[in-house]
Amino acid sequence: MARNQVYGLSARGLALDTGLESGEEFPYFKEFWIQEPGAEAREILIYALLDSKRITGAYRFSIRPGEKTDMLIEGKLFRREEIKKIGIAPLTSMFFYGEYTNKRPVDDFRPEIHDSDGLLVKSPAEVIWRPIVNPQHLFINSFQLSDLAGFGVFQRDTDFDHYQDQEARYDLRPSTTVVPVGNWGPGHVELVQIPTENESNDNIVAYWVADRLPAMEEPITFSYVLSWCVPAGDSNGLGQVVATRSASAKADNFRQIILDFRGGKLDQLPAELPSEAPIEAAISVSNGGQIVDHQLFRIKPTGCWRLVFRVRRNGDSSLADSLALPILNRQPVEVRAYLTQGEVKLTETWSYAIWP
Repeated sequence: MARNQVYGLSARGLALDTGLESGEEFPYFKEFWIQEPGAEAREILIYALLDSKRITGAYRFSIRPGEKTDMLIEGKLFRREEIKKIGIAPLTSMFFYGEYTNKRPVDDFRPEIHDSDGLLVKSPAEVIWRPIVNPQHLFINSFQLSDLAGFGVFQRDTDFDHYQDQEARYDLRPSTTVVPVGNWGPGHVELVQIPTENESNDNIVAYWVADRLPAMEEPITFSYVLSWCVPAGDSNGLGQVVATRSASAKADNFRQIILDFRGGKLDQLPAELPSEAPIEAAISVSNGGQIVDHQLFRIKPTGCWRLVFRVRRNGDSSLADSLALPILNRQPVEVRAYLTQGEVKLTETWSYAIWP
């Protein structure tokens, strides 16, 4: 964790076959060797042996603590058997309920309970923000990339008033980013969300899965920087999603989404925008969804730009129609949204799944 933070999400060495019917294998660090630092050292070196039934490997950690804690991690893995899915740089966290959980799973005085509230995925072309949920059933998302710039699991909401928990201090939980050293090639960031009925279970996992691995007899090598930090503004000046909310619209066949954007280029806009350069919303849907209408306006008390829109399924008289299907056969409507001014993209891309 970083300075003045408390324990929250954790980083694992490796994730094997996570979310597969065959079951997950959990490699563990079997031995550690710590190099004694000198009196003027700014970092500490740790070497570790990772082991499990089907894989083994060596790790080197160069750790530099401070306002944020950076860890340069280098790994070399050797497979004993074929493995269907290898997740590199896995991050594990907990999400019980948040601001966009309309029906709380428990009767609790705390407005929100979570170690993390979103997944951030970066490529040279786009920054994606995916709010984390506590789903009704196992839910796995993949974000395909040809060139990964980084990903992270964040606790973006750090306002104590939103948690009201003096003991757990969810407002002080760390955010963690993974930045590859070198080009990892094509692959995908995978987000696994598992149902939970309490705050004791880690139910969120995110990691990188490469499209291609070396031949079985060759080692798998990689390195990355793992940073534990307090969320900061986007390095490219993009506005960020600071709140996601949803509600049933007046008609049963609609779902209303409310997004608040703030920061970056949005904060540099004048109070009165010229008519020839309006702020516009780019919204897209898949899996049979349809955007019915939308509004975009500034919220004066907070300075946020609020995007409100309604979604329904094409060809369905009601989103509730699909409730007749078994849970595992229901398909969510995938929605993406961001703000622009002319050809200039002002914000990161919000990504979300609306379940019937």
